[in-house]
Amino acid sequence: MDGPDQIGPDHTPKRTISDKFRYVVKTFTTREGLLGDYDYGYLFIPRLPFTKRARKSAPFFGLDDRVPVVLALILGLQHALAMLAGVISPPILLGGSGGAHFGDELYQYLVSTSLIVSGLLSAVQMFRFHIKGTKYYIGTGLLSVVGTSFSTITVAQGAFAQMYKSGLRRTPWHLMSLLPSRNRHVLHEQQDSRPRLPPLVTGPTVLLIGASLIKSAMQDWAGGSSCGVDPSARAMCPSASAPHPLPWGSPEFIGLGFLVFVTIIICERWGPPILKSCSVIVGLLVGSIVAAACNYFDSSGIAAAPVASFAWVHTFPLSVYPPLILPLLALYIVIMMESIGDITATCDVSRLQVEGGTFDSRIQGGVLGNGITCLLAGLMTISPMSVFAQNNGVIALTKCANRTAGYCCCFFLVLMGIFSKFAAALVAIPSSVLGGMTAFLFSSVAVSGLRIIGSVDPTRRNRFILTASFSIGMGVTLLPEWFSYFFTYSGDNHALQGLINAVDLVMENGFAICALLGIFLNLFIPDEPDDVPPVFESTDSDDGRAQISGPEQSSPAIKSA
Repeated sequence: MDGPDQIGPDHTPKRTISDKFRYVVKTFTTREGLLGDYDYGYLFIPRLPFTKRARKSAPFFGLDDRVPVVLALILGLQHALAMLAGVISPPILLGGSGGAHFGDELYQYLVSTSLIVSGLLSAVQMFRFHIKGTKYYIGTGLLSVVGTSFSTITVAQGAFAQMYKSGLRRTPWHLMSLLPSRNRHVLHEQQDSRPRLPPLVTGPTVLLIGASLIKSAMQDWAGGSSCGVDPSARAMCPSASAPHPLPWGSPEFIGLGFLVFVTIIICERWGPPILKSCSVIVGLLVGSIVAAACNYFDSSGIAAAPVASFAWVHTFPLSVYPPLILPLLALYIVIMMESIGDITATCDVSRLQVEGGTFDSRIQGGVLGNGITCLLAGLMTISPMSVFAQNNGVIALTKCANRTAGYCCCFFLVLMGIFSKFAAALVAIPSSVLGGMTAFLFSSVAVSGLRIIGSVDPTRRNRFILTASFSIGMGVTLLPEWFSYFFTYSGDNHALQGLINAVDLVMENGFAICALLGIFLNLFIPDEPDDVPPVFESTDSDDGRAQISGPEQSSPAIKSA
């Protein structure tokens, strides 16, 4: 592990036990150690309308800088709240009516375990273990928070739908731990120096992941994905026995989700930094309060939930579902691509190098750590987990990239998961309130993909690859059943039927097709030496003449012209 107790930047030797003891005593018994000289008002004072407030800037806390105890706890809680929505959304979707159809007890357990496992495995990524006798690491050593990848949702939901279609009953049976294939670190560059997984591939893939999830969010916003979207059916949501059932698409449901959405916008406009970074949770809280006041909450599950929970309180039979093998292989390629981008972004906002040997070792440790955390998450009865990039906004806003605050974040995540009443309250949130939150959350995933695409040079080759991969991927996202009629089989050959089901699962996920097609085209289509981005002209010069901007402005051809 490389940390503050190791050789420091000034090459000083490790501290002795007595030095460490004096350091701990000073930290917890002095004002400097507990509070420091930080301006706490910067975090909590809002920017009220029609008032003037001087813009302030907080000091930056680097990876291993000394942070006061109280500030580390506050910033750790802020990171935990900022990550909460992203950590709980996948198990809520996977365990609910659109997934495994768990009962309340297992449903709550899934959310609790997701929080606990997220906290424990985040600490693994932050700690950064060195594999003795090798040059390899496990973990990034950054403030990297681990959570369930959103890309697993569409694959798992497709698998559940396929299982139920083939005759399995919709009962709370074995939600498979989705055991992953080995997520091995691969070289980022080929022999011809062309990246195997460039933004050209990762951008549209991440965009389609977000786009595919927005559909389920909008269904929940209108009442829920389990009660149908056909207005003529007028199914009662969330069920006929709910405290306040209404038909799908009722104005009351739309209004609750809209309240959550507007609250998020208000927090961003006028909220203090501590609310801006967790505005999604604030919106969820406001929507839940209004829903409870209007009798949309079913509190029976909260009352019946145990006081505490932990992993392995419930276990599920392990089995192998062959049709999931091919989709999971494609899924883990996508997760690896996401991880490389997430770790790069975390290094950037943490003011660390994004190139060189140390950066490469962080990428290697993060990808290897992802493979291990995915496996451990499966063994801890939860779906695979990988590093998230959502907390990068918190780092940029609070200027705290410190691992001490990260460990505090892990502590709060585990604490939230242990108290299962908290998980039961999250499960009881009405679908329309949850939909207003997840619509914003999943849209942020799609926007991240757009940001990655924006970093691609608009050469003819790049535009062709983006067009080809995105066209098929977006088409499948809009019409996921388009391939189901291509192969048909009605015999009793279970192996052949399993293979067809596996291919169907891959072809139903637009992001997987986009990723695979993008990788192939990036390898297949050669670079052209004279392929340069288009020339952009502007008339912003003082003399009013057009000026050439972009990479071409320094090329000999343009200069001679």
